[in-house]
Amino acid sequence: MKAIRFHEFGGPEVLRYEDVPDPVVRKDHVLVRIRACALNHLDIWCRKGVPGVNLPHINGSDISGEIFELGEYITDLKVGQRVLLVPMSFDNICPKCVAGQQNFCPQFTVMGYKNDGGNCDLIAVPRVNVVPIPDWLGYDEAASVPLVFLTAWHMLVGRAQIRPGQTVLVLGGSSGVGTAAIQICKMFNCTVITTAGDEHKLEKAKQLGADYLIDHYKQSISEEVKRITGKQGVDIVFEHVGRVTWTESMKALKPGGTVVTCGATTGPEAGIDLRFVYSRQLSMLGSFMGNMADFHEVMSHIFSGRLKPVVDRTFPLSETQAAHEYLEKSAMFGKVVLNP
Repeated sequence: MKAIRFHEFGGPEVLRYEDVPDPVVRKDHVLVRIRACALNHLDIWCRKGVPGVNLPHINGSDISGEIFELGEYITDLKVGQRVLLVPMSFDNICPKCVAGQQNFCPQFTVMGYKNDGGNCDLIAVPRVNVVPIPDWLGYDEAASVPLVFLTAWHMLVGRAQIRPGQTVLVLGGSSGVGTAAIQICKMFNCTVITTAGDEHKLEKAKQLGADYLIDHYKQSISEEVKRITGKQGVDIVFEHVGRVTWTESMKALKPGGTVVTCGATTGPEAGIDLRFVYSRQLSMLGSFMGNMADFHEVMSHIFSGRLKPVVDRTFPLSETQAAHEYLEKSAMFGKVVLNP
């Protein structure tokens, strides 16, 4: 089969379009022919070099396609069935997995990080990772769902315990996880303030449901939040940017507010005055992916049409270098998708 692999860490130029052996299908696995695989910032970090990535490596966490072959133990699926894949792996036998806390499993990893992912023609995965999709959902749209909607759902529902009527600041509303967060907040009838870097992205965020818009290159996030909320601040800050926005995020919270974070795109080190935290009784929550219950719950809203994937543009798998360059420019609104 064809795959995009890198044999060394570096820029987009290390990505090679090459022949690799087809996966071997275990009796308890499903072989999927990949039709679409969405990019994430994780793909860039893996390519540049992070601990746990073994070389040569195939990136790709968000996968959709059709079943190509079934292991002999699999009896509830059929060849040709259209599916998407749960973007994580876990041992499924440890106490945490048995308790439904898969993202606490000692063997937990995001698909395409410590194992090979979906930037290729075929992938073999355990049955638990395979989710049939309705006929009306396209492959590009299906691949744009798993990681970002799971992450946003777990952040807002599982960790921050979002409630109707709250006010939420969604940073980076044009990102994949940002577009998911805006929709989830509106599904809970919350007021959404979001940020983006230009008028075009802000207008698209408004069409997606955002109530108030902030250009984070031209305006102070915390000052605009105070203006919008009458100096009250927000109940929840949906944070995934990191160092550059952390101080502004804390300033934007109302007393008793919560900041929930899943990443650090601009850097992991962020300073904080602890007196500000305890005197205002703020909560700081970390969130990492989600569990299987989160995944199936948010997918029910995708399949019902209440939440919608947002596809920015597609690239052929053979042009993955160009797709990485495009993603690194942060020019997209929503997801960038590769098509084998």
